[in-house]
Amino acid sequence: MYIKYLQLLNYRNYKQLLVELCSNVNVFIGDNAQGKTNILESIYYCSFGKSHRTSKDKELIKWDENEAFIKLQVIRERLDKKIEIKILKEGKKAININSIKINKISELMGNCAVVMFSPEDLKIIKESPGNRRRFLDMELCQLDGRYYYNLVQYNKVLTERNITLKGRNVDRAILDIYDEQLSSFAEYIIKKRLWYIKKLNEFGNDIHKEITEDKENIEFKYICHFKSYDDLKHDLLENLIRNREKDIEKKMTSVGPHRDDFDIYINGVDTRSFGSQGQQRTSILTIKFSSLNIIKEVTGEYPILLLDDVLSELDLKRKRYVLSSINQVQTIITCTGIEDIKSYIDDRANIFYVKDGKVQQDKEGK
Repeated sequence: MYIKYLQLLNYRNYKQLLVELCSNVNVFIGDNAQGKTNILESIYYCSFGKSHRTSKDKELIKWDENEAFIKLQVIRERLDKKIEIKILKEGKKAININSIKINKISELMGNCAVVMFSPEDLKIIKESPGNRRRFLDMELCQLDGRYYYNLVQYNKVLTERNITLKGRNVDRAILDIYDEQLSSFAEYIIKKRLWYIKKLNEFGNDIHKEITEDKENIEFKYICHFKSYDDLKHDLLENLIRNREKDIEKKMTSVGPHRDDFDIYINGVDTRSFGSQGQQRTSILTIKFSSLNIIKEVTGEYPILLLDDVLSELDLKRKRYVLSSINQVQTIITCTGIEDIKSYIDDRANIFYVKDGKVQQDKEGK
């Protein structure tokens, strides 16, 4: 899987852009705030129907314009996909795949699979459980339409249950209905998250050992309220009923996949609390490259790898691992200078220079 071309109109600081990409390494070089990350963001948007930087679509539209447009073509082993997205200021968007309008974001996901690695990814390790749940959800949504459906339905019911809990006179009969629905949707969510954690362990162990020269072992552990996974729906329903009075008192739902988490251990030590900065960065590398392999195993194709100004954050050993591991994956890299990667890329790579929302390809460097 690789992107053949990307076209932008009135997107962020781009009035107009058409760039052809090669199937291996594409490097976008420029100073900060010139538009490099905007290119990666537009590709991410075509994968998930949302930005990784903002929840407000109108911020993606160029100043003083009424709409933005993204178009890209994905070359795949079975069926190529042309994705077109129009973003309107009112917050609406229109998405076409191969010139056919789609009505649900779930129909977009998986057509252009990506794994993105940015400096903000350290939040997965260091910050709140919500960051780790979001990582699992985004990865699973682009692999499994049923997961996306169950997640959306779970969140809708959860919102309604919490509204009910905030009322003056709580209708327990309504809670019975919500609890049954939550348990049903949650069962699939938790089972797929457990599957993904298992896959992270399968791929991550070898990857982490290679990066650390066999000095460290990594382990991922899913954290939830259940001691057994044999009958998740029944166990969750029992937990919801058992915690109902506490939920009414606190006016929020206290158990379910929206409260779950996962821990990362290096040599048996909790990385979040006791890991060094280097160990935390290595853990993120392991997670991202494991994700590449999981997508390849499920879909039969590697996704597109987006590296947003991360090489400068890595030491020589980790940088060498990244750049020596991407020969089978279309990789789009942003950086401020080519010196750090020159020795790792060959003459097939595309080099682009970005300045003030304009992109120029380095033809001589080819």
